[in-house]
Amino acid sequence: MSLENDLRSRADDKCELCGATEDLAAVAVGPDSDGSAEKSILVCGTCSAQLESEAELDVNHLRCLNESAWSTEPAVQVSAWRLLGRLSGEAWARDLLDTLYLDEETLEWAQSGMPAAEDEDAIVHKDTHGAVLSAGDTVTLVKDLKVKGAGFTAKRGTAVRNITLVQDNAEHIEGRVNDQRIVILTEFVKKS
Repeated sequence: MSLENDLRSRADDKCELCGATEDLAAVAVGPDSDGSAEKSILVCGTCSAQLESEAELDVNHLRCLNESAWSTEPAVQVSAWRLLGRLSGEAWARDLLDTLYLDEETLEWAQSGMPAAEDEDAIVHKDTHGAVLSAGDTVTLVKDLKVKGAGFTAKRGTAVRNITLVQDNAEHIEGRVNDQRIVILTEFVKKS
């Protein structure tokens, strides 16, 4: 059986991201793709162009990630995670990325395929010990933090999973504590 036939069987002849049934093709999910079905997905032409950065991100089309991000296939999870990361300017995408859980191996795969920052002056987020933070990391609070406007205190030792980075401020990250999205100063967290 060919790769595309394997993928068509797995995906029921539908795009694994948006569910479209036309213009389907197998796409390798790199890096280090070995050409197997486990490291590939079946996508439509529109989703393929979005994945390969050949087209400007179509935010409305990519709302399909609300469903596909929860796939049980690691290659689909990785593709959805990467697209959501590129959509970080959209609140719904940030919220979905915050709630999305990838096991360690899948998260490493997803992060390894993200393009490296080209700008030498790029903002680098570091925790209290100087460890570089990345979107999707888990951090632990190193002191009790009074959350302004929310009426609670985030206790020392609280784990904040799947953080997002504030792109224009190296001292701020965002994460969910007590089901509320808050901004946290990087000096009060350590990478887990």
